[in-house]
Amino acid sequence: MSSSNPLNAPTAPHADMALAERCRSGAPGAFEELYRLHSPRLFGLACRMVGRTDAEDLLQEIFLTAHRKLGLYKGDSSLGTWLFRLGTNLCLDFLRSRANRSAQVTDSYDAEGSTMPVGGRGPILGVVDRLDLERAVAELPDGCREVFVLYDVEGFEHREVGAMLGISDGTSKSQLHKARLRLRDYLSASQGGSR
Repeated sequence: MSSSNPLNAPTAPHADMALAERCRSGAPGAFEELYRLHSPRLFGLACRMVGRTDAEDLLQEIFLTAHRKLGLYKGDSSLGTWLFRLGTNLCLDFLRSRANRSAQVTDSYDAEGSTMPVGGRGPILGVVDRLDLERAVAELPDGCREVFVLYDVEGFEHREVGAMLGISDGTSKSQLHKARLRLRDYLSASQGGSR
């Protein structure tokens, strides 16, 4: 029996929930639609976090994991946010396993110091070629790159970055500072060499 009260009328499911449901039920083209909608942003995330070389494989891993875990999506956030968080966690897992294999140390920059004078000319000197910036970000140690991408590129707060990476707010701030110093040095050197 239908109610005449519009507040009691059944509502259409949220678009993200509807797409998730179609994917879960195996509807033709549903997962392809999910991939088309979200792969560009997730590929960009993977490129910035792990480098272009490993990004394509990691993108496939993100969507395979999403396919397996789609039943956990409850619609509390947008599907894009859920996928982004899943992708971030997989990128971090990848970096941790790579760091464990190669025993990289991310704090070596403390000993090296910075060639950028105190009171430099802003976060990035002059106009920077996008490829130079991508190369510079790829050169960052894993910890610095993770924090830089999550804070400066994706816009998370230090407390959120800390929670995602399992570090304190202070460590997040320190890693971001180191990342910015390295980027300034790299970009200053690349600009000086191209003139």
